[in-house]
Amino acid sequence: MSPLPEPRYPTVAELVSSARALTARGPGLCVLRQVGTSRAGRPLHLLSVGRARRAVLVVAGAHANEPAGGGTLLTLVRRVLHEPELRDGTSWHFLLCADPDGASLHVTPAPRSLHDYHLGFFRPAGPEQPEWAPSVLPPDRLPPETRALTGVIDELRPYLQVSLHGTDLGGSWVQLTKDVPGLAEPFAKSAAELHIPVETGASDAAGWPASGPGVRVMPAPDAGPAYPSLPDDARHSTWYHAHRYGGLTAVIEVPMWASDLVDDPAPHPAPAAALRALAERLLRDAGEVRRVLEDTPPRPGATGPLLRAATWGLELVPGLAADLVRTPPADGTRAYVGSVDAFARRVPLRAAAMLLRAVRETDGHAAARLEHLVALWSDAFAARFQARWVPVEHQVEHQSRTVVAAALHARERAA
Repeated sequence: MSPLPEPRYPTVAELVSSARALTARGPGLCVLRQVGTSRAGRPLHLLSVGRARRAVLVVAGAHANEPAGGGTLLTLVRRVLHEPELRDGTSWHFLLCADPDGASLHVTPAPRSLHDYHLGFFRPAGPEQPEWAPSVLPPDRLPPETRALTGVIDELRPYLQVSLHGTDLGGSWVQLTKDVPGLAEPFAKSAAELHIPVETGASDAAGWPASGPGVRVMPAPDAGPAYPSLPDDARHSTWYHAHRYGGLTAVIEVPMWASDLVDDPAPHPAPAAALRALAERLLRDAGEVRRVLEDTPPRPGATGPLLRAATWGLELVPGLAADLVRTPPADGTRAYVGSVDAFARRVPLRAAAMLLRAVRETDGHAAARLEHLVALWSDAFAARFQARWVPVEHQVEHQSRTVVAAALHARERAA
């Protein structure tokens, strides 16, 4: 990959500082308040613009390794302040970071390559992710970040919740808990103008009905999951909490590195055989990481978030590999097979990256083995998908445009 200009994503501290400055300039319009506290005692902040009962809630930082959302959030705040028509009968509310603890552990705010990105990688285990925790934990064990988020939804009763997400390498797509007619057109137009591919066969939305290219509507509760072994189910996440008030959630994904291989709708010549090969590689790669873990027993009491997350990811592999072999392909396109290929690369690569960070200071031999795997797999991932950097300003602009389009079209739906 060619040298890149240094990208810039705001830190949580910078988000809070910017929110305070905006509140100071518009004290009659903006309110910044604390709505909860993380497991480690970090505050969760909500910035509100306007007081209308009809509300839009925008959530950033649900996944620590998806940094574009913070910049998108600030761009949206400024746009809402400067365009009064967006506030016409609507208040906007911005959760600055849903997981500040996770954000403190993902330490690559300016990656120059996919390898550099993974050297500081962190993404918590499923039960520790604020949005996903309700799908894998009973109500009495939910983390405080989840309770704060659902509390905000209960208070605001938004007609639209928008969750800002991202992918390391691929394209852009939208997941909806209910259809928003008309959204697909402005979404596709924005992606084309900014040279961001639309991921038409995203494995995250495998088998879901399409509202338009790259826009998927989550299935009904009685629909079977594409990957039965995975414990997390979007229909039990915080995304569905807005439904109890008649609202819906839009999850907007934007890539850091783009690949034009993920928007090919042409039929794959042998999708089932391709998925079997991907399952075999997934098992093989995960086995390499697991062997390092088995050869490096953790010190007594060493159960930190990096080790928990790496172990959790490895535990998903056998079931996921079996799903890829036993379950008929949810989509027979080249785009879908490419998306599964990327997914199957991410799981062991992320586990290796987090385990490397966990053992770097205590086991030089294990660290050297893991450093080799992280470098090898990162470079192979980038080469296979012909990765090209998406400028941060394009990531932010596309995501913010899509949020505004979703708010306007969902408002028409709710009227």
